[in-house]
Amino acid sequence: MRMHEVAQRPARSGLRLARRQLLEAGELKRELVGPELAGSWLRSWQAGLQPAGRMPGAPHASGPQLARALEQQRELVAHASPVMEFLVEQTEGTDSMVILAGADGVVLQAMGDLHFVSRAERVALRPGATWSEQYRGTNAIGTALAERQPIAVHSEEHYLERNAFLTCAAAPILAPGGQLLGVLDVSGDHRGYHPHTIGLVRSAARMIEHRLFETRHDVRHWSGLVLRLHAQPEGIGTLTEGLLAVREDGGLAGANRAALRMLGLDWPQLARCRLQDVLAEPVPLLMDWFRRSPSVPRIVHGHAGAALWARVEAARPVLSAHAARSGTPVEDAAPADALAALDTGDLAMHAAIERARKLAPSAIPLLVQGESGAGKEVLARAMHACSPRRGQPFVAVNCAALPEALIEAELFGYERGAFTGAAREGATGRIREAQGGTLFLDEIGDMPLALQTRLLRVLQDRQVTPLGGGKPVAVDFWLVCATHRDLRAQIAAGRFREDLFYRLNGFTLKVPPLRARSDLPALLAQQLAQLLPGRDVQVEASLLAALRSHAWPGNLRQLASVLRTACALLEPQENEIGWHHLCEDFAEQLRGQPQGGVDAPEPADLRSISRSAIRRALDEAAGNVSEAARRLGISRNTLYRRLGDSP
Repeated sequence: MRMHEVAQRPARSGLRLARRQLLEAGELKRELVGPELAGSWLRSWQAGLQPAGRMPGAPHASGPQLARALEQQRELVAHASPVMEFLVEQTEGTDSMVILAGADGVVLQAMGDLHFVSRAERVALRPGATWSEQYRGTNAIGTALAERQPIAVHSEEHYLERNAFLTCAAAPILAPGGQLLGVLDVSGDHRGYHPHTIGLVRSAARMIEHRLFETRHDVRHWSGLVLRLHAQPEGIGTLTEGLLAVREDGGLAGANRAALRMLGLDWPQLARCRLQDVLAEPVPLLMDWFRRSPSVPRIVHGHAGAALWARVEAARPVLSAHAARSGTPVEDAAPADALAALDTGDLAMHAAIERARKLAPSAIPLLVQGESGAGKEVLARAMHACSPRRGQPFVAVNCAALPEALIEAELFGYERGAFTGAAREGATGRIREAQGGTLFLDEIGDMPLALQTRLLRVLQDRQVTPLGGGKPVAVDFWLVCATHRDLRAQIAAGRFREDLFYRLNGFTLKVPPLRARSDLPALLAQQLAQLLPGRDVQVEASLLAALRSHAWPGNLRQLASVLRTACALLEPQENEIGWHHLCEDFAEQLRGQPQGGVDAPEPADLRSISRSAIRRALDEAAGNVSEAARRLGISRNTLYRRLGDSP
């Protein structure tokens, strides 16, 4: 039941009639209240609750009891508190409050508009109060817990008339094993009802579940594999990714709801399943992928035929144990391979990679510049894998993706009591998590000015002071930053600190855009080998020429998307990708290019396009035929033959 997807809220007249019929006849016409609320109203009536009049006494935790509850659920509270702070900011000025309740319906924390908090206390909507259905009737907190689904309950949809001044939206919070931990709720004055609130709360609950998974299955402390899954490689590492924890024996230890949906599982099945039940790829193969290229997403296949992108993560001891069983060396798992795998023939990229290889042992701060989708983070991860710090954490923070209200606590950590709802034990922060390893700050050009000042102090003093005070903590990490912006222009516009720029710019590496690279055939071959392992698939010559002429505004990310579509349309017996394997809109773009192909070109046109591609490759290779053939992805004999066809 997807209770948050109510298309139209029940009419007030229908709600009043349904309440009267329920009290007088013990019957409820579902069409009057909607199927989403009917079950909850019936449970409320069966619990003996009367919609009007005085409410029977409900349990209320004393101060010591509430303190014990907070201590028992400190993990939930710790991860929920920063998200609640974010929600409070998002709902500021809406006469509302944000609430965290435990699985028993006891309110653990509440924060928000002071005026509304005061009104809510009149109906005991405050920490320590119990809001399960059996005591409060239909309400977002209690009903979301009862149904284990997000729900919005507005005004007179509440079973108790005294709560009709409220509009509430709540979403349950589940542990990686599917256990119900609690519920996140936004409650406000019914006059401020907004249909998008349920979506906001649902996303916030997903954020909390994501952090809970990563804490419980952090590969630095947990012996097993973690698979990050998504239908698109760009989705890996985002809030929409699927998370799957796999024990060394192949048993499934945990997941998030996105992973269950992708794999066609439900929570009861999770505990009974092994990896071989849901994916065609066995654990040893996943371990081998991790050993060879830990940062590269690969295609995995569900038994139902669905293909997903996956990035494998594992702890060092797990990798060593796997190597001992398989006879594969680990310590010398070719530290240069990560950078070598990126060196596919383009001179500019080769120069950047060679500089990166020389700089990796020095820990000089690096600034990686390049367009969106060009592969800046992939290069940063490869540098880390080839550095002396490769056995330590690589911590990536996207400065443009985090809300401004969260980025300071996320980066620098905080002491207990640093702000309302702060975790009892505080939080380490991403900078300290990178201790001994590499801190990668993506889109550094989007960092707010106030945080630039704090980061500068950390780089100067090599110490970080958590929010809320406390003693400074010494830190040691290699700083690698990336941006698609012109930071000097940002400095001139007053949006970036000049002194920070010189601190983080020990050396600049530039990642060329795809349209400027000469190694497109090699990139195509590399990606096709990942998408279609074991198959020798080529690209039709006229299409290859058109692809080489394309501007590629989305760079490598766009190329991966084009190839995924083409591979999906490729028949099992086909071994060549042609124009008919492309999305229609992309094919039209290519046909509109000066050197692009046309639909079903005549042989003469094919020869012309082929000659043009060969001449350009020879120019780029300074007349070296072997090099030109390699760049085109054809043999020397084929190149000579096509040159012989020239007029």
